[in-house]
Amino acid sequence: MTQTYWLPSQPGSPVVAAPLGQELEHLRRQHQLILNAVGEGIYGLDLDGNVTFVNPAAAAMIGWSTEELIGRSMHAVMHHSLADGSPYQREACPIYAAFQDGSVRHITNEVFWRKDGTSFPVEYVSTPMRDEDGQLIGTVVTFRDITQRRWAEEILQRTNEELEQKVQERTAELQAANQQLRQLSDMRSRFVSMVCHEFRNPLNNIALTVSSLNRYDTQLRPDEKTDYLLTINANVERMTQMIDDILVIGKIEAKVLEVNPRPLDLVAFCQDLLAEGDYCRPQAPIQFVCRSRQVLACLDERLLRSILSNLLSNAIRYTPGDRPIWLKLAKQRGQVSLRVQDEGIGIPAGDRKTLFEPFHRGQNVSNIPGTGLGLSIVKQFVQLQQGTIKVASRVGAGTTFTVSLPA
Repeated sequence: MTQTYWLPSQPGSPVVAAPLGQELEHLRRQHQLILNAVGEGIYGLDLDGNVTFVNPAAAAMIGWSTEELIGRSMHAVMHHSLADGSPYQREACPIYAAFQDGSVRHITNEVFWRKDGTSFPVEYVSTPMRDEDGQLIGTVVTFRDITQRRWAEEILQRTNEELEQKVQERTAELQAANQQLRQLSDMRSRFVSMVCHEFRNPLNNIALTVSSLNRYDTQLRPDEKTDYLLTINANVERMTQMIDDILVIGKIEAKVLEVNPRPLDLVAFCQDLLAEGDYCRPQAPIQFVCRSRQVLACLDERLLRSILSNLLSNAIRYTPGDRPIWLKLAKQRGQVSLRVQDEGIGIPAGDRKTLFEPFHRGQNVSNIPGTGLGLSIVKQFVQLQQGTIKVASRVGAGTTFTVSLPA
């Protein structure tokens, strides 16, 4: 089969003088000008896959000259490999399929290769060519470099992903904020309920005691008046302690509470603490257990006193008077361990997740007085000193709190 190759006219080429020849030459030149002016790459292939014509835009995009490409296999020149560098078999090439089955192929996800070995993403259309008799004689391929479009698509995709990520993060923040608001609302409700209940009882006791003193002043013996006054004092101290606990919680949340560690002999510290009247148990005194005569550590005495006071007070409050309570001290590997163990009512499993939250009280405390602030303060004081606190408990068998602090 004879093929026609479109090349620019060479200087000195003979000019066909016949009118028909002039018309054909004019058409050829017109077609050539059109191909040269098109910004997209265009080339034609014969049935063997060799180039029959190519426009300057196509040659420029792949780094070849038009003269070098005429007669060459375009698949071998620029379509020999896939994007990952693996060989692209000619039998699988959609361009060749176009003149094998006569169908148009539109491809948007492949690459063409330049003469220097680099590749670029392309979109191309392979359209079969037919002669006057309708026989397939080759194909015309039109392609464009879509590097900028791919870049824009990647930017858009990345922007969408970043936007989606920000939306998710913002949604998570809003959900967390809503959860905090709900928790704050629950905490405030518990706070109001606790204050109303815990303050009403001592205030009622004080009011009743004062009323009795006023009414029976002349009838009461001095020792009875003393008992009434002690009752008033105890209730005032109870309310003062609640106010102090609330103020401490506020200082912790405001991050204005300072930690001032100093050297302490923990054995002497614990013994002195247990000698105070608040921890006196006539039937079953609190047992102090320590294998060493002296345990030195650098800790904040004020925070440590509050930690042990709250744990021991809870143990006394929730343990029958005839059941034992232990305070155990040990030091090993640079850690001080303080353990308060009792055989009291224990903590239900359902209360352990919220055990250290402010104003939380166990389901089984009944009418035993308490604010639900002590353990919250204990945990935060332990954390302020870079320590940990663990709890083990069984309902009806007792509870053990273990505080570990760096010595």
